[in-house]
Amino acid sequence: MNKTELVASVADKAGLSKKDAEAAVKAVFDSITAAMKAGDKVQLIGFGTFSVVDKPASQAINPQTKAKVAVPAHKAPKFKAGAALKDAVK
Repeated sequence: MNKTELVASVADKAGLSKKDAEAAVKAVFDSITAAMKAGDKVQLIGFGTFSVVDKPASQAINPQTKAKVAVPAHKAPKFKAGAALKDAVK
């Protein structure tokens, strides 16, 4: 499912126009992104938790040249599925 299909599904299930559903989906994504940029964790009970993890500096290898490349320390998004979501997918 891509974003367009998600918007159409939200519009259908919530009885909204596609324009309103797209605004709602965009607002949810923007809110989650803003919270994560601020270093906050977003917990959606029954769905999952979005968080930011610190990745330490490391060494990687370029597979084409076999040269070692330094990867600087950085932050990365993380998602952990909730119990209800795990059970629904089983």
